[in-house]
Amino acid sequence: MGNFNPQAVELNENIQRDNANILNMLSVRGKGIFFPKKGILGQSADAKGKEINATIGIALEEDGSPLRLGCIDDLIDVEPAAAFPYAPSFGRPDLRSNWKAMIYEKNPSLQGTEISSPVVTCALTHGLSMSGYLFGDESDQLITPDLYWGNYRLIFTNTYGIGIETYETFEGGGFNVAGLREALLGSTAKKCLVSLNFPNNPTGYTPTVSEVAKIRDVLVEAADSGRDIVVLIDDAYFGLVYEEGITRESIFAALANAHERLLAVKIDGATKEDYVWGFRVGYLTYGIKGGSKSVYEALEAKTAGAIRGTISNSSNLSQSLLNAAYKDENYNQQKQEKYLTLQLRYTKVKEILSTHPEYEEYFTDLPFNSGYFMCLKPVAVDPEKVRQILLSDYSTGIIVASGVMRLAYSSTPFDLLEKLFDNIFQACQKAKA
Repeated sequence: MGNFNPQAVELNENIQRDNANILNMLSVRGKGIFFPKKGILGQSADAKGKEINATIGIALEEDGSPLRLGCIDDLIDVEPAAAFPYAPSFGRPDLRSNWKAMIYEKNPSLQGTEISSPVVTCALTHGLSMSGYLFGDESDQLITPDLYWGNYRLIFTNTYGIGIETYETFEGGGFNVAGLREALLGSTAKKCLVSLNFPNNPTGYTPTVSEVAKIRDVLVEAADSGRDIVVLIDDAYFGLVYEEGITRESIFAALANAHERLLAVKIDGATKEDYVWGFRVGYLTYGIKGGSKSVYEALEAKTAGAIRGTISNSSNLSQSLLNAAYKDENYNQQKQEKYLTLQLRYTKVKEILSTHPEYEEYFTDLPFNSGYFMCLKPVAVDPEKVRQILLSDYSTGIIVASGVMRLAYSSTPFDLLEKLFDNIFQACQKAKA
């Protein structure tokens, strides 16, 4: 197994013994990484609970509590030990346990399927980066719909040299399952990385229940053909679904027990689910058919090792605040209230588009049913020119990328939605003139 550290070799052997396909899915970096149970961390663990512990790299007050500034401590309404010291590289054990239970609650069809314990990342971007670290080599391609979050290029291509191969996102008013199948089965690679992001950024689209079944069938077909499939499931906007017939569960639930050659990697977090964008708390969770405790623990250790080797750990304070929120009796009610705020805006956008047929001369909407965003496809106008006119003449900002105009109704107050679309309409008229 190359010149790997013996601790990495041990993890690789555990994976090889239970499911050799997973070892083939790991990148060279992924095979070589490990969480150091020996050395400084091991010696610190040995000293835990001793009367004198001169191993840990933090400072303590004379009473043994974390050394801290009063002006900061006064701002924080949690125990000092839950805020100031480092969190484990794996994440706080109590938060990991709570989030795993919440995954099962939010995805009832997962019941009976064994998954890993979530490892805490520094939000979604870091989770995506860690998945690139663990599973992507420079010779690999990430298969993704052509409408994807632009930061994927920085994360996967610029950082890890992973190429991006796209197919058209939509076909016939729905998700382009045939395009995914063609891209996947047309690949000659032994290992295929696939990205699925629902609700999608930028389009705000989540597949129907029947589309999810078809996507699963395509991925299983590819795995049956002898390929090793790693599906990176970007669940940044999970839970924000506004229509009936649209899947309410993560596609992770359909894939976590689908095939021995298909590893589902759930990348999610509190960022959008709990409206705490600056807390930077995300999770990586694994699922594969027949996944054993030993395999999952090895993957968790490799993930924690990659985190340890890049950022050390995620914010202890953020994790503690979220843990407290999940135990609060008002959490579910307050979360539902914020969901309804976004759903009302979504419904208003649908109403505006349906009552203004004149807009179709300049733009049409791409399919959307969930999330934060929706996209307009320009008709006979340059979207970048429209964007510039909106900025200069209408004090309005939108995003233009991949030839479409992305609107965030999530950040547009309800009473300004009519004005937003009217401004775009007028800017399109000016751009065409």
